[in-house]
This record gives sequence, C-alpha cells and structure tokens, in this order.
Amino acid sequence: MSTLEPERGTGTGTLVEPTPQVSHGDGDHERFAHYVQKDKIMASALDGTPVVALCGKVWVPGRDPKKYPVCPMCKEIYDSMGSGGDEGKGGDK
Repeated sequence: MSTLEPERGTGTGTLVEPTPQVSHGDGDHERFAHYVQKDKIMASALDGTPVVALCGKVWVPGRDPKKYPVCPMCKEIYDSMGSGGDEGKGGDK
C-alpha cells in the first residue's frame, strides 16, 4: 500500500509532505563557489575525480563557479595563507 493513498475503510486520507531540511550552518556549501587547486580542477574535468576545497567540501565540479558567490570559509582560509612565499620575487629588488 502506498503512503500517499488513504487506508481502506477510513473514508479520508491526509498527505503530509515532509518539510525540507535547510542547513544554515556548517555543511551548507551548495550555494557557493569554492577555492580548489587548479591542477585538481583540470584532473577532475578529465577523469571525474572529486576535488577538495579549502573549506573541506568534497565534490565533482560541474557548475560555472562565476554564477555563485565565493564560499566565505574558503575566502578566509585563502586570505590567511598570505602570498605563498612569492615575496621578494618580481620587479622590486
């Protein structure tokens, strides 16, 4: 018997739709573009392997990241990394 049909003999039935659970805390990563190493993105595009963002999200990229705001956690981690050891290189001596 389907849960969408009323039970026989009761006369009426009520369909109760579950309320979707929306997370606004940790784990709500689906609405953001994330920071990932470029070589990992290329490998994922070629063979479909999952990537890991700076914030820890693991997924196989498939959407245009330009359509989404940057993940605040990824941005914070990226900004805290500094210049990555490139100081002293370049035109200024």
